[in-house]
Amino acid sequence: MKKLLLCTAMLLALSGCAASAPEAQPEVKNEPQPQAAASADKETIFQVSLLQGLTLGDYYGSVSVKELKEKGDTGIGTFEGVNGELIMLDGEVYRAKSDGSVEVAPDDETIPFSNVTFFDADTTEEISGISNINDLKEYLNGKVEEFGKNRFYMIRIDGSFKKVSARSELKQEEPYKTLADALSTDQREFDFDETTGTVVGLYCPEYMNDLNAVGWHFHFVSEDKQNGGHVLDLDIDNAELKWDNTDGFNMLLPETKMFPELDLTQDQSADIKKVETNE
Repeated sequence: MKKLLLCTAMLLALSGCAASAPEAQPEVKNEPQPQAAASADKETIFQVSLLQGLTLGDYYGSVSVKELKEKGDTGIGTFEGVNGELIMLDGEVYRAKSDGSVEVAPDDETIPFSNVTFFDADTTEEISGISNINDLKEYLNGKVEEFGKNRFYMIRIDGSFKKVSARSELKQEEPYKTLADALSTDQREFDFDETTGTVVGLYCPEYMNDLNAVGWHFHFVSEDKQNGGHVLDLDIDNAELKWDNTDGFNMLLPETKMFPELDLTQDQSADIKKVETNE
């Protein structure tokens, strides 16, 4: 009986302590904030697949638009079946369709090839009077020599253009042809005169020769998000040029039914030049 009374007294005492004790405060943890996580990725180019896989006809998407947005807010690429040109700008993904018009791409659309980054401008300058794409490349290449030729660069050119000549293409159907063959019949070209908008450009250094197109690659979207495409030529009136110097590179190899069997050892330089420049 004494033991029972003692246990009861102890339980009552503990209950009283619990009742009178101040309410426990939740533990505060220094979890990384979303802004910090994004900041950590700002110096990385994220690439989906190889351009060489796309040129061989692997148009199967392996990453969704929603997933791509987690890897960057600015970039270029294409969609499953080469269904238009991809322009990512300010976190939104746009499709330049085969008639040159633009639409917002749905989050569940899949992507076979793309390059994106979280754009963080390192240098900003005003440019004007650049009358063609070769003059633009010459000017940009001079800056590459100054900044360092073994880096990646993502740029954006916001301003007014006397003309932008661009292309997109019809969606391809299986069995897929090589990209050069597809563009020879299904490429569509258009000119946008006296327009305002943004050119998004990617520079890949020489050592990327077997993974992407070396040098510059440009896509355009108009300020009103009504027109766009892969840039073939342009005439810049007045614009602001922003550079993002990027030293990191991360590539995702696709899990498609075609990719494991591709012969990526063959020289595709002629086909890549043709699809990039129309030459």
